[in-house]
Amino acid sequence: MAGVFWHDGKWLTEEPKVLGPMDHAFWLGSILFDGARAIRGLVPDLDLHCQRVIRSAHAMGMKPTLSAEAIEELCREGVRRMGPDAELYIRPMFFVRRGIGAAQPDGDSTEFILSIYDSPMPDVSKGFSACMVPFRRPAADMAPTDAKASCLYPNSSRAAGWAREHGYDNAVMSDFEGNVAEFATSNLMMVKDGVVMTPIANGTYLAGITRSRVLGLLREAGIEARECVITPDMLRGADEIFATGNFGKVQYCTNFEGRQLPIGPVAQKARQLYFDWAERTSRLLPKAA
Repeated sequence: MAGVFWHDGKWLTEEPKVLGPMDHAFWLGSILFDGARAIRGLVPDLDLHCQRVIRSAHAMGMKPTLSAEAIEELCREGVRRMGPDAELYIRPMFFVRRGIGAAQPDGDSTEFILSIYDSPMPDVSKGFSACMVPFRRPAADMAPTDAKASCLYPNSSRAAGWAREHGYDNAVMSDFEGNVAEFATSNLMMVKDGVVMTPIANGTYLAGITRSRVLGLLREAGIEARECVITPDMLRGADEIFATGNFGKVQYCTNFEGRQLPIGPVAQKARQLYFDWAERTSRLLPKAA
């Protein structure tokens, strides 16, 4: 996998080895990240992703060593190094070296690292399957749900694993009250009678940047898009289901718990609106000749 990496003031072309067993991040999980995309010269919402990694750091008791603006400039430089035709994942991270006592991270030992690497956009033409799983997202008083913290992801991984063991590609997780929260890997939207609905942001999951962008674009296009409570039964009766997230932007769920679903007109419109907006506003590099 080709990539470029920035750490301790240097650009590298090989993955740096930065942690040891005594580092707080290695054994107690004081690590966070954000994810952005470069798609053939487009860098949609890169500024917002860089701002969020700073907010996540503060939520985790870290002391960011770079500003959001400095991180964004590093990301742009790294994308330029990879070339205009690349499809890339952009992953800025903060982690903590030392701990105060047995568990509390020492914010003064916060470090930054950036990885930018080849990651082709997924093929959305066939869609994906999903099911409800017996795993919930924690409430805000149970975990650092206001940060994109690495410690939250093992719960998502076991949910996705359970779904795969039962013959599905992805999992739909509940919130702490048993209502629909999101897919294990991305935010969730459903369509019923032409109305788009997405679970209300109640602190149990990270309401994503792409989620917010798609909601805004749908509303600008005159499509009703609501944030509301969604129950599993509502999802089972949906006309369309789709995912929004950084990795695939807008992806179609074409099978929910064995029920076939179309790649519907609203979901297709959401994807078209997103990429039209990205083309208008997010170009970093000129189009390849």
